[in-house]
Amino acid sequence: MFAVAWGGNEFTPLLVMYRQGGLGGVTVDALLGAYVLGIIPALLLGGPLSDRFGRRPLLLPAAPVAALGSVILALGASTPWVLGVGRVLSGVALGLVMAVGTTWVTELASRAGDSAAGARRASLALTAGFLVGAGVAAALAQWAPWPAHLTYVVHALLAAVSGLWVLRVPETSSTAGARVSRLRDDLRVPAAAHRRFLRVVVPTAPWVFGCVGAAYAVLPGLLASHAGSVPVAFAGLMTVLTLGCGIGIQVVARRIDTHRSARASVIAMSLIVVGVGLGAVAAHTLALVVGMVAAAVLGMGYGLALVAGLSEVTRIAGPRHLAGLTAVYYSIAYLGFFVPMLLAWLARTWSYAQMFGVGLVLAAASLAIVAAAWKAHLPTSTAERAAGDAVARSAASVG
Repeated sequence: MFAVAWGGNEFTPLLVMYRQGGLGGVTVDALLGAYVLGIIPALLLGGPLSDRFGRRPLLLPAAPVAALGSVILALGASTPWVLGVGRVLSGVALGLVMAVGTTWVTELASRAGDSAAGARRASLALTAGFLVGAGVAAALAQWAPWPAHLTYVVHALLAAVSGLWVLRVPETSSTAGARVSRLRDDLRVPAAAHRRFLRVVVPTAPWVFGCVGAAYAVLPGLLASHAGSVPVAFAGLMTVLTLGCGIGIQVVARRIDTHRSARASVIAMSLIVVGVGLGAVAAHTLALVVGMVAAAVLGMGYGLALVAGLSEVTRIAGPRHLAGLTAVYYSIAYLGFFVPMLLAWLARTWSYAQMFGVGLVLAAASLAIVAAAWKAHLPTSTAERAAGDAVARSAASVG
């Protein structure tokens, strides 16, 4: 899971390098979002298929697919369609580890009598992979030889080793091979129509990764000309800062989240409103310090919004539909990665400061929608509340 997450985010700090290499802003940002095209199908199909056929058959391909994606990215250099193929493959691998890997790790920990430890380990592996992958990629691209190739080769080797390591992990699914229902029925997620999901989770979800997209894809590109001779390293710093603050706020997220209201979602959206406002100031002034503060605040908004959304999903879905509703939630959240591409396209007409201003209005509107549903349509089952609180505590401990 760590290795695949590394590959999913190693491309992000290199956006500045690709722009400097001659690729257009819209093209580069489209490549950033391209891996969502692999993530969403893998998320939606991975869980039900792993219930039918087991965790191992679905997760074992993840590391080889991630390695192949990095090899193609290394070969692509400045060819957009080749880079796009590599990004989609990275997304497929990431979708599989998010949908199947988290469940597998949790089940392994449950066998040892500590299911909460499984959730913590899975979250830590993903978050650490996102952070370390971006940091290493930025450092290699800035100061090492072969900046457009070496970071991908390093990751391909890491993924290959992890793929061999995971061969030793035992199967945990007790339902593999025993399902008699149609796959179409397994893919249905009736909990997605729950009013709490529609009024609290859906308005917040796109901002989860929309935040990080703005923080470490848009702002570094705007501020690159003011970063001296190390624009790629600065982009990596912005990525690490964003994700680091996202992890940091999750340490206290368990004290913020509650089953009695949408408090965590409202505070998360409030942080996002402030962060987008600071982003508008940074886009107007091109001040590095303001950009870094904006990235930090957006990172905190991202971290808390992610925990709040997963907690709400757990309380709404219950055990039977949890995997499906989690996949739906992540699919909506990952749409936020198309925000940088949309802004790059609109930049032909509007300035980035103006677009951040519009984003500020939209974020404030989302905040108002969520706040209006503060205590609306709350799940009433004690079991649902207890399950949601357990997930919140697990997620909050590491992100």
